[in-house]
Amino acid sequence: MAQDRLALNELDAVIAVARRGSFRQAAIDLDVSTTALSNTIAQLEARLESRLFNRTTRSVAITEAGKVFLEQVGPALQDLRAALDAVRSQNAGPSGTLRINAFASAARSALLPLVIEFLQQHPKVHIDLVTEGRLVDIVADGFDFGVRSAGLVPNDVIVVPVGPPQRYAVVGSPGYFAQHGKPRSPSDLPGHRCIRVRLPNGAIFPWYFERDGEVIRLDVNGPLTLDESSVVKVAVQADMGLGFFMEQDVRDEIRSGEFVQVLKDWTPPRDRLCLYYPNRRNPSAAARAFIELARARQADQA
Repeated sequence: MAQDRLALNELDAVIAVARRGSFRQAAIDLDVSTTALSNTIAQLEARLESRLFNRTTRSVAITEAGKVFLEQVGPALQDLRAALDAVRSQNAGPSGTLRINAFASAARSALLPLVIEFLQQHPKVHIDLVTEGRLVDIVADGFDFGVRSAGLVPNDVIVVPVGPPQRYAVVGSPGYFAQHGKPRSPSDLPGHRCIRVRLPNGAIFPWYFERDGEVIRLDVNGPLTLDESSVVKVAVQADMGLGFFMEQDVRDEIRSGEFVQVLKDWTPPRDRLCLYYPNRRNPSAAARAFIELARARQADQA
């Protein structure tokens, strides 16, 4: 029946709005106008005779019907796209779009080098990389791959480690240490100015330490609470206090002497980053090629 026909752009629209929680941001992702996107969703809701999103002037929230729709449509849409890509790639090699969701720090340190090498080998593939702090269901949200620390990866997926083991780093500027001295253990930190970081869910990120089986979790205090690591770097450079980073995000500053790392014996290596993806019978040629490259790089680092 005509009312049961769904277009790919309608499915993409629902997934984008659900993921972004905003028609404006979803429209930017899809490269359409907000009005066109709103009309697409409204027409789909009219045909389904069910509201997928509750809208106010300030917010967009998915309904229970919308959640059910996403749970069913997300995997089906990925299977359909994989089938289309498989047909296209029979003669032309890997092509199409791969969508990847990752933490920003993971994208910078481990994923982007892999993506760049992959695109150099497969110029007909487009990579859509979304970085965000929240954990997502990569299938329901329409992603081919996710990248997270090993402990945050779902149980029902296939995993490929990427990049070296991670570790935290406490750093300060030489100017800060000239004024305040260096902490010798985590117990010294309450006497220091620590720059706090707010997570996407509003919680303050605690500082973690471990040595000889002793684990310490500190809710630090200081003059600033920020929500972006690049801004924390600026504050540390200005002698405002100590920062708590993933070591790979401040490695260049440590090497140059701009930052001084302390408490290194309290920050051992942690879980590696992992590329993960659902177990699909027929992945696209582009997805297969990306997995093969990730596994090859894993073997090189072993």
